[in-house]
Amino acid sequence: MDDMDEATAWGPAWTGEFDLALRPWGDGDLDAVLRGIADPEFRRWNAITVPTPDEDGARAFLERRAAERGRGTSASFAVTAPAEGPGTVVGSVALSAIDNLHRSARVSYWVLPEYRGRGYAARALEALTRWAFHGEPRLHRLELGHALGNDASCRVAERCSYGLEGTLRGAMPGSDGGMWDIHLHARLAMDPAPDLTARAVR
Repeated sequence: MDDMDEATAWGPAWTGEFDLALRPWGDGDLDAVLRGIADPEFRRWNAITVPTPDEDGARAFLERRAAERGRGTSASFAVTAPAEGPGTVVGSVALSAIDNLHRSARVSYWVLPEYRGRGYAARALEALTRWAFHGEPRLHRLELGHALGNDASCRVAERCSYGLEGTLRGAMPGSDGGMWDIHLHARLAMDPAPDLTARAVR
């Protein structure tokens, strides 16, 4: 891919058409992680599955991502946007539950509140998707799940051509203590890719 400056098995870096760089999380990202996992809107949809919204929770986030990267079961990246300033972290994007036998994985993402509405979630997800399909992982199927009612996440899935395959009942522990239904979206390696270059989303 001509927009990939460098890539290793779990460390891609993109510039060019997406105006983004994706890199592994590091210890210097503690503040960005803390702001991300403490965001009320983020916790509304993910409170059961993320660490506590404090510095210990942020460190646990970084340690878990590093451990999963080492095992090859997950690939989680800080999303940085040069347009916001050198090295500025705007969010996160990740592959998890990587299954090399079935060539599949799940995708997830979040964007810090001050950077929402600028197309970063969709562009980061598309960059990750293309790497997962055509880079070192060489996966065939990616799945994306979100709670019913999380319309923002649904829009990101649709913009990235993750087709809606159905509703999974009671599949996600909710922040209210109940079990929530989720929408299951998916994309295959041979599906057409959307135009989500930086120019196209502005």
